[in-house]
Amino acid sequence: MSQWHNLNLGDALLAGMELERIERAFDDIYGRSRRAEQAAVFLRHASEGQLHCDVIVYFSPQAEDLAQRMHADPCAAPLAAGLGLLKGPQTAWRLLETDDNAGN
Repeated sequence: MSQWHNLNLGDALLAGMELERIERAFDDIYGRSRRAEQAAVFLRHASEGQLHCDVIVYFSPQAEDLAQRMHADPCAAPLAAGLGLLKGPQTAWRLLETDDNAGN
């Protein structure tokens, strides 16, 4: 299985600047290169009984350079339900269909 990474950005109300930093770094690293065809960053708003939800960002295996730059942690492939695509091509959704979705 390819290695996914995730990063909890904390409170969604405060995560905007960090999300912008991730988007800029994605563009810096991948730009219009062929590597960008499968590199993707997904996000999920997660609330586990808290007043505010956290933003969790998932980096596809092909976005490992970005994940390392952001100090993300290795994780299992996320479940597609509840995810949004932050950066990457729409075809990146297929990455979730091919990985073992142990869920995260």
